[in-house]
This record gives sequence, C-alpha cells and structure tokens, in this order.
Amino acid sequence: MLRGIVFFVDSHARSKITVFDTTLRDGEQTPGISFTFDQKIEIARQLSSIGVHCIEAGFPASSRTEYDAVKAIAGMGLEAKVCGLARSRKEDVDACLECGVGLVHVFIPTSDVQRIHTINKSREEVLAITQEIVSYVRDHSPECMFSAMDATRTDWDYLVEVFQTAASAGATILNVPDTVGVITPSAMKVLIRRVASSVDAAIDVHCHNDFGLAVANTLAAVESGASQVQVTINGLGERAGNADLAQTVMAVESIYGISTGIKKERLVETSRLVSRYSGIAVLPTQPIVGDNAFAHESGIHSHGVIACSSTFEPGIMTPEMVGHRRRLTLGKHVGRHAVRQMLKDVHLAPTDLQLDHIVEKVKYIAGKGKRVTDGDLYEIAGSVMGIEHETQMIVLEDLAVMTGNHIIPTASVRARIEGQEHTFACTGNGPVDAAIKAILKLAPERVHLKEFHIEAVSGGSDAIGHVNISVEDEKGCTFDASASGDDVVLASAEAMVNAINLLHRIRGKDQ
Repeated sequence: MLRGIVFFVDSHARSKITVFDTTLRDGEQTPGISFTFDQKIEIARQLSSIGVHCIEAGFPASSRTEYDAVKAIAGMGLEAKVCGLARSRKEDVDACLECGVGLVHVFIPTSDVQRIHTINKSREEVLAITQEIVSYVRDHSPECMFSAMDATRTDWDYLVEVFQTAASAGATILNVPDTVGVITPSAMKVLIRRVASSVDAAIDVHCHNDFGLAVANTLAAVESGASQVQVTINGLGERAGNADLAQTVMAVESIYGISTGIKKERLVETSRLVSRYSGIAVLPTQPIVGDNAFAHESGIHSHGVIACSSTFEPGIMTPEMVGHRRRLTLGKHVGRHAVRQMLKDVHLAPTDLQLDHIVEKVKYIAGKGKRVTDGDLYEIAGSVMGIEHETQMIVLEDLAVMTGNHIIPTASVRARIEGQEHTFACTGNGPVDAAIKAILKLAPERVHLKEFHIEAVSGGSDAIGHVNISVEDEKGCTFDASASGDDVVLASAEAMVNAINLLHRIRGKDQ
C-alpha cells in the first residue's frame, strides 16, 4: 500500500477470498454471445490456469449442447472446481450430477415480485422447496451452493429465514445475488453482516451492474465477511453485466491486501481471449485491461510518469502486475517530454528547437481530428531532423485478392524482403482479413494484429479510406501505423507493411 494512505477495511473481512467465475454461464447470457463448444473448453482451461477457484460451466438442463459442454469441462481434470447451475427441480440437479460437476448450484426466486410473477409460489412454499432441493443435492453431493434469487429486493427478515432453511438442509455456500443491481455498497455491507451472523455457511455474492455498482457492491460484501465473489471476464452478463474479474481481483489484492490466488499477470491475456471469442470489444477506458488503462497523453501526466510512474498511476498497481504495458500516446495534448522519450526509444535525439517543431506538427495533425501513429511521429521527426529515408525491410510489390459470395476469400502477396523476392498466399474471413494474414507471413518476427480501424476520409462509393492498425510483438510492445487509399484492401495491406517495417526499424536500432 502507498505510504500515507489509509484504507479502511471492515473487521469482518476475510484474509483470503475465493473467486467463482461465471463467464461461461451468466457471461454467455449477454445478448449476442454464444460460445462454441471448443471456445468454452479453451475459456475453461484458461480460467483454471490463472487460478480461478470455481468455474460455473453452464446450465446443463437448458439444452443438450449445454449439457455436453458442462460434462466435457467437468471431465477435463482442471484444478478449478466445476459448477453446474440448476433450478430447484430434481431433474435439473440430476442433469448436473450426470455431468460430474464438483458443485451443484441451485436457486429459487425469493423477492415478492419474482416469487409471484415467475414461479407463483407462496413464501411458505419457497421455504419448503428450499428445504427439499438442498437436502436432495446433499444426499448426492458433498457440497451445495444455494442462491436466493433477487435477494437484495427480498424482505430481509424473510431472506434470513430462507438462508437459515437452506443452511439447516445442508447448503455449504449461500449466495446473495443482487440480481437487478439495485443495492448500494453501504446497504450491501449491512445485509452481508446480517446474513453472516444468522447462518453457519460460507457467504458468496453475485452482483449485477445495472447502476455501475457491481464491483463496488462486491467489495462492500468482502469488507463485511463474504468469502467468495462471483465475477465474469470483462464484466459480461445479463443486461449491463456482472462484476468484472480483473477489477474485483485487483481491488481486493492491491487496495485491501487480501489474497485471491489469481495469477494477476495474466489478466490482460485472459481478457483478450474472451473478447475475441465473445465478439465484444473491451473499451479503451476499461479499468485494468483496457488499452488506455496505463496510457498517457497529457503533457503533465506524461512528464510525471517518466519521472516516477506513481505520480499519475495508482502505484499499488502497475501495468506489469496485470500483464499490461505503460504507453505514451500522441495527440493534441502531448507534451515535449513524452515526444522526446518516444524518440529516444528509437535512438532519435532532436535538438530542443527540432523537438519544438516536431511537437508542433504532431499537435497540428491531431488537432485536425487525425490519429497520429508511431509511424507518423518517426516520419515527422525524420523530416524535421533531415534524416534520409531509410530502406524498408519489406517492399510490397503486388497484391491480388480473389473473393465472392461462393469463393473463399484468398489473398496472394509478392514482396521483396531485404532484397529477396517472396510470395505468400492466405485465406480469410474476407478480403481484408486474407490480405492481412498474408502480409503477416512476411514478418521475420512473430507479431499479431491488435487493433484495426478504418474510416472514410471523403464521401461516395469512391471514398478514400484511412486505415489505422496496431500490432503487438512477443514482448507485448505495440506499434501503430497507417495508410490511405481508395482501395481499402490495399490500404490495409500497406498499413500492415508499414507497421512491420516500423517494428523492424525499432528492433534493429535496439540491437
């Protein structure tokens, strides 16, 4: 913790918190997401490898494909415990047991609004069902998680009665879901204390993000005695999503000093995997894992972090801790110190007067609404400093693309690599994808496309397209480049070539 800063942690807080990930169940309920069988397998393997304690693999009774996926994950021999979700029905529980899960998670609505309108049961009937279903699970399994769905909108006296019934029937974990994300952190602390003091079972919390309070409410529960948190990668889930794993883990570990056992240095890697499979991009401003989480453009901020990173970063959390990189970025707010540092990284040392001219040109371009890439900066610096244009490692000689509604898009490229002619071909999901994959084969070092943006510079079907791309090398360093043209496939290929040449140029100067 930073010296001079006091963090107030409730005396009820535990010394260790376990992480229950529901990306494959609640996360997949995000509108528009449907993981394939293979994707579910890989996500489960990833979650277990980073130290997640329990993975909710799915809802086996909901469909045959879901049943097969849960059963396969349960049979993988993962270090993480595998959990299956079940309504308070014996046939649902049986489906989970047949899949071989290590934990059965049963739930029943307890708030008046959900109890009346979704299952049409009285309070007494819910208590009887709770007693029966938890007992049934415990007759067949050593553990049982019980959830009182919509707990935070349930009458608290009745909620405690439901949890006491579940605990007496053998529930080993009691989940307190904020199903529609309406509780406040202060109220959550009071609720968790009350439940924890009334029952003898581990307390788990599942928070939704309808008001943007999911992580805050989860942390409030931890402060008051919850020993397990339910989270998803990238905060996926119904409506506005669930508490985000990376944010929750880093707050618990870095602010509260409580261990989770998660391999924090793999958080960014895991976020990108799930983003790729879900098709939902991570916002640049997403805490912990977003591209801008440790990026600095403002002159004051850049100057500060160059001198001491803790000036404009938390200090108790560094980019290296989560598998990220600190970046200085270019824009109309950029300062001299940042530009000088970025040029120093590629062994360019402009005079003070030259630096002023370079910064002025960068700000002018950015002020026009154009993104200024690393490649743009080095071109500007070369022009101002009078440096002769360097010979490019890769020179694109020819690009041919074949596509159509009955043809697999295929691109072939002919290029000179350090003077030697080479030809590569590749298929893709579309002409741009095929072209970029073919260009990537030209790279002497392993790099992958991290970002791709295209915008029309002019109107009409013959509009000029401007392509900005970002590539990442094996060390996690990113390099930006761009190209423009009325053929977006060719512009995309040229932007990729520019990025690879930029990487080679920088790496060559480092050797």
